[in-house]
Amino acid sequence: MELARNLKVESVIRLKPTEDYRLLPEATVTQAICLMREKKIGCVLICREDHLLGLFTERDLIRRVLARRLPLDSPIQQVMTPSPEVVSPTDSISSAIRKMQEGNYRHLPVLDNQNKPMGILSVKRIVHYLAGHFPTAVFNLPPDPTQYPPCAEGA
Repeated sequence: MELARNLKVESVIRLKPTEDYRLLPEATVTQAICLMREKKIGCVLICREDHLLGLFTERDLIRRVLARRLPLDSPIQQVMTPSPEVVSPTDSISSAIRKMQEGNYRHLPVLDNQNKPMGILSVKRIVHYLAGHFPTAVFNLPPDPTQYPPCAEGA
């Protein structure tokens, strides 16, 4: 099957990871929320210079800030995911999917060969890639796959 081969052969860079928006570890949760809302993104990288320290996601906001009723002016370094799992632009798409599946991640930072952040790979990018391999099947699915028309359509 072509998809199985492509997942092993094509690299993460083929998925065009999104821009890596960054904050310093001293930034507040409010600053992270504002950046995420402004850029319409699900996570930000927490970096000092070009060194990745952590990742702050919508999930972190819910689980580590709101659920604990922490103030929104808390430093982001207290609630970020430290030392997140990463991928390189040359890693295969299948290895990125495996990391996401095993760790239950929706975002993976993409680091270049000097370990500097260069983007973020999201589940959304992978879903679009997979949909591209099966456009007819994906785009013609009814909202409820168990739903059938009462009678045949057309001639």
